[in-house]
Amino acid sequence: MFIDQFLHKRGIRRGDSTVKSILKTISWRVVGTLDTMCIAYILTGEIGMALSIGSVEVFTKMVLYYLHERVWNKFI
Repeated sequence: MFIDQFLHKRGIRRGDSTVKSILKTISWRVVGTLDTMCIAYILTGEIGMALSIGSVEVFTKMVLYYLHERVWNKFI
């Protein structure tokens, strides 16, 4: 709801626009990266290793999610 209001005030249409996809990508990656770091810490017991794993996957998964979202929007 917050994102929709933010986009509406800036004249960006509702729906699956590129800007909305980027914002969704970033917010989802924050949640996903925190999850990955927690799991990595539980498995390794090392905060440094957990942060390293999280810092790498945040970028790769952001790009993959964005591409996935745009492909889906072309077909559905």
